Amino acid sequence: MIKLKSEICGQFETASTREWLETNGIGGYASSSVSGANTRRYHGLLVAATRPPLGRMVLLSKFEEMLIIDGESYELSSNQYPGKVHPVGVRFLKQFRLDPFPVWTFDIAGVEIEKRLFMVYGENTAVMSWSVTKGDASRIELELRPLLAFRDHHHLRHGDANFGTEYDNSADLVSIEPYPEMPRLYLAHNAKTVEPTGYWYRDFEYAIERERGFDFSEDLFQPFCLRFDLAKKAVVIASTEPKQFADAGDFESAEIERRLELDRMAGANDDLRSQLVQAADQFIVARGSGKTVIAGYHWFSDWGRDTMIALSGLTLSTGRSDVAKSILTEFAKHISEGMLPNRFPDAGETPEYNTVDATLWFFEAIRAYADKTGDLDLIRNELYDKLVDIIEWHVAGTRYQIHVDADGLLFAGEPGVQLTWMDAKIGDWVVTPRTGKAVEIQALWYNALCIMADLAKKLGRADSQALYLGMAEKAKKSFNKLFWNKTDECLFDVIDGDAKDAAIRPNQIFTVSLPYSMLSAAKARKVVDKVEAELLTPVGLRSLSPNDPQYVPVYIGSPLDRDAGYHQGTVWGWLIGPFVDAYRKVHSADAKCNKQVDEIIAGFRKHMTDAMAGQVSEIFDADPPHAPRGCAAQAWSVAELLRIMG
Repeated sequence: MIKLKSEICGQFETASTREWLETNGIGGYASSSVSGANTRRYHGLLVAATRPPLGRMVLLSKFEEMLIIDGESYELSSNQYPGKVHPVGVRFLKQFRLDPFPVWTFDIAGVEIEKRLFMVYGENTAVMSWSVTKGDASRIELELRPLLAFRDHHHLRHGDANFGTEYDNSADLVSIEPYPEMPRLYLAHNAKTVEPTGYWYRDFEYAIERERGFDFSEDLFQPFCLRFDLAKKAVVIASTEPKQFADAGDFESAEIERRLELDRMAGANDDLRSQLVQAADQFIVARGSGKTVIAGYHWFSDWGRDTMIALSGLTLSTGRSDVAKSILTEFAKHISEGMLPNRFPDAGETPEYNTVDATLWFFEAIRAYADKTGDLDLIRNELYDKLVDIIEWHVAGTRYQIHVDADGLLFAGEPGVQLTWMDAKIGDWVVTPRTGKAVEIQALWYNALCIMADLAKKLGRADSQALYLGMAEKAKKSFNKLFWNKTDECLFDVIDGDAKDAAIRPNQIFTVSLPYSMLSAAKARKVVDKVEAELLTPVGLRSLSPNDPQYVPVYIGSPLDRDAGYHQGTVWGWLIGPFVDAYRKVHSADAKCNKQVDEIIAGFRKHMTDAMAGQVSEIFDADPPHAPRGCAAQAWSVAELLRIMG
């Protein structure tokens, strides 16, 4: 259980830097800070996926909550306005915990109030409740004032004369539809009265948006007030469909049982693993009739690269091979010219194919699935021919000059595009273009060829096996001839003709970590030693050595500043996975190896209470204390931890 005590959650400054997240399995979510103050444009109590898993819209931003005890009012809410926090209800917050979903405990005048929130799986529905756990409930009332946004989750709402303020009120159900093209919001409740208000609350300030250099001020509409008698539990079900408040208990029981089953399937036998299993589930969402992976919350959609890298940890390490199968078959439908989609945009359904490595990670994801399940039928009947087609396209050449060169290595890139995972781009400026033969692309290409040879053997296709083994051997010889950096005793990052990039980056770790390696044991050990010495931190690997003049120690500033430093030192949590794989390989004979790995993993335990409660961030500052940055919950960060934990 994740638990924050009053010294953290009872202070506005610290409680507002901790976040929570609930998801619904179709791309929608609820999220905010522990203090209750929204600090991102993405925060909201109901962010509905209108085109699952995308089309996400903030409908219900938050509630203003007021407790009335013996006629005296106490605000439970907290908000940041220009120059002032008002109200400061966080001062009454005694505890916050995930049990298994967000639970707040307030202590006011000798009375304890517990607030709970969760989402209904498979629906754009959030269930919230308030109850008295200590004190005389008969003398306590609760007022809730919903604050509405009705906007795309990337945007902000400002006072709008066209915002429809009329609402429908019937027994235990009130609904409102400010814009006809947006979903209607239904609030099922057991309030004793619904009273009209109709005000704009203006100039909410979102601290993280301000820090990130974006617009950070918003207006929200407050249409009515719900008044409850807390002699019984107060319940509100916010949904895009009509609900009955009496169903809240059944929804909660079903969701608790669903999460317990996730632990049982994963064999989660300790708190860290259990929390990671629950975190992993938040990224697995529906796409059409299949499954996909949301790369990160709050702003990412489903990306091919992230999905294939995260697949093993999110699904195979959690006993959900059926989900892995669904993801593989779903993405296989979208292969085009031998390439897997890079991402599915929020707007529209036409996928983008500007990636070289997502397709190669597809091979590794299939290998991991086959090794875990022994399911060769899926490969024989649905995937093998697609893999053959991918290889043929790469040999002949596909988009962005991706092609196998005469030396058997894979070339990729052209001006103005970013094809590897180091993909920051500002206007026409590609920050780390890496055009040519990138080191991890060669590692992935060789790995893919060896996987194909192994699959061909298992499927009884001897001619194909010989073909792929020959291609792999040619690539291996060329790689070892070209890529060894004698000066630094490690690998060059990119080779483009006669140009050799000697920047010390983490990409070379994949030449050791992947199942099939082109390196000798001696060279593999030197690569791991170099990465450990210059790039390893307690929360992942730096993307560039601190000794490099281009090194950026802290990931802050304007969007331009941050994008310029995204892969110039910034620590990436997901890279801890390949590092541990490589470390285990070269230290397999060392009796202290397992202890060292345990210490590496332990670095993430504390982090799971420092940012998004129970989750793992996307990135961290390159310099200590490695403050968390970027997405507060990232799929491959969670997945790689789960995978290396076994």
